[in-house]
Amino acid sequence: MHENPLRALWRDDKAAINGWVTIPSGFAAEVMAQQNWDSVTVDMQHGLMGYQAAVECLTAIGTTDKVPLVRVPWNEPSIIMRMLDAGALGVICPMVNTRQQAEQLVAACRYAPDGNRSIGPVRPLLTMGPEYVSRANELVQVFAMIETPEAMENLDDIMSTPDLDGIYVGPSDLAMGLGFPPAFDPDNATVMGAIDNILSAAEKHGLVAGIHCPNGGVAWTMSRNGFRLVSVANDWRILSAAVQSEIAAARGGD
Repeated sequence: MHENPLRALWRDDKAAINGWVTIPSGFAAEVMAQQNWDSVTVDMQHGLMGYQAAVECLTAIGTTDKVPLVRVPWNEPSIIMRMLDAGALGVICPMVNTRQQAEQLVAACRYAPDGNRSIGPVRPLLTMGPEYVSRANELVQVFAMIETPEAMENLDDIMSTPDLDGIYVGPSDLAMGLGFPPAFDPDNATVMGAIDNILSAAEKHGLVAGIHCPNGGVAWTMSRNGFRLVSVANDWRILSAAVQSEIAAARGGD
């Protein structure tokens, strides 16, 4: 791999459509990755995913051409490095509230001299070859989640962090932090204004802006607004909705 395929999309000002895996099953991840996403994220924060299951999911995603990403449970260097060694080509990190926290995140994702990631990329050496180490700092995409009032106060400081590739909006936590009920698809003017401010700041700093969306329709709208990484619900929500629809049809629409 000479370039992370997401970079090519973003260079052409196109949005990456991102799948979201929370079910701790390699087969479920493979089913998701076989669909027409651009990337698939393994969620270790709010899903049911432990380390071994996450490795199995990344391995399953690796049977396809989808870019494997991971949302780590926290801004903690050891788990970030382990997931990169397991094959993730991008990290989404929750609750990044300050420039210092953003710098810590980036450092864990970059080899020296740009960071302090330890060398031991077991799966990438198998899947991408020995040249991975020399290209990893360019291949790995780093996203800081903006989802708190503190982060809103520090937008410019966070987004000016060297080697940070993008930010990712968590609408539910952002809404709750601003004093409103959590919502995947917020319609509150204050929350939407905050999301617009985050997007504007990302564009100002030349960063990719990502956001979590409840469905494909909202993802389309957000991509038209300028977000370049749009996630569509997650595997269990999509499964649940599809099952409910089929049961309703089987009951004659009742």
